[in-house]
Amino acid sequence: MEEMVIVRPRDERHGGSAGGEGPRQRDPTARVIGEEVRGTRPAEVPGRLCAVAVRLVDVTGATVSLHGGGMPVQLCASDELAERLTEIQATLGEGPCLSAAQDGAAVFAEDLASEEGARRWPVFAMEATAVGIRAAYAVPLGGEDGGAGPEGQECLGTLDLYRREPGPLGARDLRTARLVAGVMTVALMALPREEEGVLDPERWLSGLATEHDEIYQATGMIMAQLGVGADEAMARLRGRAFAEERTAVDVARDVVAQRARFDWD
Repeated sequence: MEEMVIVRPRDERHGGSAGGEGPRQRDPTARVIGEEVRGTRPAEVPGRLCAVAVRLVDVTGATVSLHGGGMPVQLCASDELAERLTEIQATLGEGPCLSAAQDGAAVFAEDLASEEGARRWPVFAMEATAVGIRAAYAVPLGGEDGGAGPEGQECLGTLDLYRREPGPLGARDLRTARLVAGVMTVALMALPREEEGVLDPERWLSGLATEHDEIYQATGMIMAQLGVGADEAMARLRGRAFAEERTAVDVARDVVAQRARFDWD
């Protein structure tokens, strides 16, 4: 008589089996991220997540930026170099974070010194490699690839990661980066209501991104000074910033304070 073999289904909750394999260890990443932001005021969330991203992912630095009208407005940076890399992209109007925000999909520049990196972002790639950064990864907050918002949600901004060594993110690092971006998206979209003692999302975001207003105020003044459209005015602002080796925000502040003006050459 043949012996009947009973195959027990794998318990996916624990990763065990009938053979006594035992419970599988949970990935601690979500727990670490949760502990980092638990009880944190909304305005402090971006900085906390930048720090935890650098700690958990094999990268050199991280930034979080809002995006509006093609201009990234930095909310936080893990260090001065990461901050500078976002400023370079804002000044030039090119780079992985702008591409990710525009397309609503993650962008992985695995080697900025490669032919592809130089072709896609010629000046940013040159500037980044000059300061020792060889790879940049941008994950949208919301949008097609943000992983946290409802379907069709507009991209709010990007989580930008930088590394000195070229190469792709490993599978675990990629999952962690997407998880951090997802938590950030929820933090930006699901804030308490104003009557609960916290500003509503729209007002809170505008408060964090005060530089955004300076950029657009300066753009409007350049439009009036030159009689050009918004796109050309923004391009001229960026062009002067690049020529003077300054950030677009710095030049905008001078325009708003009437310390600088734009005239036809």
